[in-house]
Amino acid sequence: MSLLQRLKSPGPKRMLALDGGGIRGALTAGYLVEMEKLLRQRHGRPDLVLADYFDFIGGTSTGSIIAAGLSLGMTAKDVSESYLKLGAAGFKKVLLPYKARFSADAVRAQLQLLFGDRLLGDDSLRTALCVVAKRADTNSVWPILNHPEGKYYARNSQMPLRDVVRASTAAPTYFIPETLDVGGQSGAFVDGGVSMANNPALTMFMVATLKGFPFHWQTGEDQLLLVSLGTGQWRQQKLPQQVSDANIIASAAAVPEMLMQDANWHNQTMLQWLSRSPTAVSIDREIGDLRDDLLAPQPLLHYLRYNATLEPDALRDLGLPHLSGRAEALHDMSDADNRHELLEVGLAAAKKQLQGSHFPAAFDLKA
Repeated sequence: MSLLQRLKSPGPKRMLALDGGGIRGALTAGYLVEMEKLLRQRHGRPDLVLADYFDFIGGTSTGSIIAAGLSLGMTAKDVSESYLKLGAAGFKKVLLPYKARFSADAVRAQLQLLFGDRLLGDDSLRTALCVVAKRADTNSVWPILNHPEGKYYARNSQMPLRDVVRASTAAPTYFIPETLDVGGQSGAFVDGGVSMANNPALTMFMVATLKGFPFHWQTGEDQLLLVSLGTGQWRQQKLPQQVSDANIIASAAAVPEMLMQDANWHNQTMLQWLSRSPTAVSIDREIGDLRDDLLAPQPLLHYLRYNATLEPDALRDLGLPHLSGRAEALHDMSDADNRHELLEVGLAAAKKQLQGSHFPAAFDLKA
């Protein structure tokens, strides 16, 4: 079955959305390893990969690296191992001051090893893929797609996959922007995380259902499954004076994380409002977990959100007391030395949070 046939075939559809978060993507990789195990057991298929189950996989920034690997049919374990290698190399070489903290060349080299010369329209991509990047010269968010009937597929399909992913990971101050040829003109792209789509789940739901995009998938809690994976969360506990006394460099450095947190909670609120999610969490003390709120007459999708809390007590609850004293250090998006510990957190959190009952039988693969 071709990709287009798969995307246009009748029946329920399954989506997987992966957040940005720098090296904390290793935490996401842990969830994916355990999710693949669960789905293999559920279907009695020890060789099942996530590209067999999910029809549409997307990610922002570090999530786009993982999403592209999964879309190619790599096992979650192989993606995890490749990601750890890429992270070690990518957050290593420092450039000149006032330009970027790390060298984009190291990331490009690792993406070349992972994706080779494949184009976004390559037949080896087994699922629909969405790479969320931001075009900085026009200040617009781009969900770059490989759907053969997409409005810009003729152009998108000829883009090297490694370059598209690199554009999505070009976090300001961390890496220099990536220049892409977009229909005969150059566009300067930065990390899709500097937008409301660092958590790309809501964007992917819109791409899958709005008429302007090519999917036109049917909504409904037995028709559309959306699984969203985070890269770690925690409560902000700064004193007001720490914020007011911060210098301009410290204040600027805090902006990416602030945007990412805002994007995450906006996505959470909207998607819980559109669904009856079994993984719903309390948004705040005013609206709670929205269990008594539903925006449409009926749920528009079945939504699952998984994320690990990087706080001492939460890590102890996961059976990781040896990491409780490292909680704050694990917040860092660029410390590659944390990657193995973050993977350990993701594996432990997934074992505790993932439940077979979260995945309705309506979305099981046909025998």
